[in-house]
Order: sequence, then C-alpha cells, then structure tokens
Amino acid sequence: MINREAIAAAEGRIRPHVRRTPVVAVAASDFGLDGGDIQLKLELLQHTGSFKPRGAFANLLGSAVPKAGVVAASGGNHGAAVAYAAMRLGLPARIYVPTVASPSKIARIRAYGADLVIEGERYADALAASEAWRAASGALPVHAYDQPETLLGQGTCGLEFEQQVPDLDSVLVAVGGGGFIGGIAAWYQGRTRVIAVEPETAPTLNMALKAGQPVDAPAGGIAADSLAPRQVGQLMFPIAQEFVAASVLVPDDAIRSAQAVLWDKLRLATEPGGATAFAALLSGAYKPAPGERVGVMVCGGNAADHAYMKV
Repeated sequence: MINREAIAAAEGRIRPHVRRTPVVAVAASDFGLDGGDIQLKLELLQHTGSFKPRGAFANLLGSAVPKAGVVAASGGNHGAAVAYAAMRLGLPARIYVPTVASPSKIARIRAYGADLVIEGERYADALAASEAWRAASGALPVHAYDQPETLLGQGTCGLEFEQQVPDLDSVLVAVGGGGFIGGIAAWYQGRTRVIAVEPETAPTLNMALKAGQPVDAPAGGIAADSLAPRQVGQLMFPIAQEFVAASVLVPDDAIRSAQAVLWDKLRLATEPGGATAFAALLSGAYKPAPGERVGVMVCGGNAADHAYMKV
C-alpha cells in the first residue's frame, strides 16, 4: 500500500542516507507576483542533485539485492541516484540511459561507478533494454516511477515538507512519470492541494487525467530528459485521480524564464525539470487565491548547460 504509514516507514529506513533539504521562504513581490511568501523546497540540494535518491534508497534497502546487483533505466537523474545508492551500499549497478540524457547526468552516473549503457533515443527505449538485461542477469530492477518502493521513497519529500511548513494550502510539483507527485499526493491525501505542473511539450499526466487512464503523450521539449516518459505510471495514476487537485501546463519559454529568475534572484542553478513547478507561478498558469499559502518543489539541479546564468 502506498499510504502515509508506509511512507513514514520508508522515511525511517532511508533517513541515514538522504539529506533533509532546506526550505526557503521568498516574497511573491520579489518576482512580480501577488500574495505573501512562497515556500521553496530545495530538493535540488539532495545527493546527486535531485529528489531521486529517496526512491533509490527505498528500493535498495527494502529488497533483497541479488549478486547481479541492480539495474535501472533513466533519463539521467534516476540513474545517477541508483548508481549513487548502489555505490554507498557496496552493490553493483547497471544503468541504461537514452541519447537525450544530458552530458552532466551521464558524467554523474559514471562518477558513481555504475556500468553505463546508452540505448535508444527516449526513456522507453532505455527501459526496454534494461528489462532485457534484468531477464538475462537476474538483477533487481529499480523503476524510475512505477514501483511501490519508488513512490514511497519520493513520498518522504512530502512528509519532510509538511514537517518544515505544516500550514501550506497548496504544493506545486513537476511531473514526469509521476513517481514524485504520486508519493507526495499519497502523503498529503488531500489535506493540502497538490498541483501537477508539466511542460506543454510533454503533457503526460494532463492527458491521462482527461482520458481517465494513462495514455501515450508527446515526449519532447526542453525538459525531455526528466519530464517526458511516454505514459505516467500505473501505480501513481489512481493516486493522482484522487489526490491531485489540478493539472496545469507551461510552455518551454516559461521554464527557461523560471530557470533564469531562480538564478538571478536566488542563485539557484536549476535544470528545466527542476524549474518547471515554479514556472507555473511566474507564467500565471497557476494563480493562487488571495491569501493562499503556496509551496513549490524545486526538484533538480543537473542542468545540461547554464546559459541562463548572467553576472
């Protein structure tokens, strides 16, 4: 079961291995927005530069790992997290990434000592190759978003955010395959509104919610290496139907602008996926009600380049 009790138990297992990332309160007026403070959860400061180690450690600590070790497919961040967790726990890891994976993420995976394989143009291609290797080797698969332990691990970020800021009305979360928002929504269970934010070029959850089931969606755009799977996960979808309050889309230009603003105002070096939730506020795709207390997950910092950085 993916619920609050199971997320709390996962948090206890992974706590020695993950960072309790900080929250920064910023004035909405600093960004030309109406309202009071915006609470930014800086999960880009997690080990490996994204939230992904939470799910990786939840998998590796919650399962018996065979001699062949672990195998994962990833756009980059999940692979780096699994490679890091395996390195810390002394386990072999084989990571498959597509050609769209950024050089910075590929470099991280290699630095953590994993066996890296570049396969296919998109995540789905790398996933198929990883599944073939799992069948041949007997390695433990660690799915990026559609595995119970993954959702439980990612849900610990919601638990932590609520401990740090217990009175939020809404939390904005970027969506790729849905493991992050699925875990967070399972933690909040409607007590705080969870808002899904996706690029217009990869509206995976948005299309699924409209269709009433996961469906194939476009998988391109600026955040394709982190927010562009073919479908959202089967496990997270019923959670999203019940506990995700709204789904909004943002254009790639708004994501670029959010990256630039986060750097200019806060010196936060974000990747496109990491800035996507904040882009919903800056662009007006999500407009908080008067007095609404808003939190934003800033979830990744592994940028392929830093062209938005200006002196």
